Amino acid sequence: QVQLVESGGGQVQAGGSLRLSCAASGSIVSTSAMRWYRQALGQQRDFVAGITTGGITGYVDSVKGRFTISRDNAKNTVILQMNSLKPEDTAVYFCNTFRDGTNYWGQGTQVTVSA
Repeated sequence: QVQLVESGGGQVQAGGSLRLSCAASGSIVSTSAMRWYRQALGQQRDFVAGITTGGITGYVDSVKGRFTISRDNAKNTVILQMNSLKPEDTAVYFCNTFRDGTNYWGQGTQVTVSA
């Protein structure tokens, strides 16, 4: 059974940084593409960043140059380093992977950026 658990969310002022972690069960991170999504209050859940098993990364335009996705295969963890945070980054951030025909999600971690 695939389990994803996010942590590291919190409240910061605009311009600050947060580091989100997603701990996965088994060896999920090393054998599956991993993604971060976010969902602002009253909005749909949108793609933020992704990383393939080969280390190829992709980002939504609004976070390019500010966010970095990475993985630690030994810890079976995927990281989202968020710098230069803006109030519009405020959302619940979710870890995601698609494996063996099933889309898996973590419980989400709240990120709040104050102006």
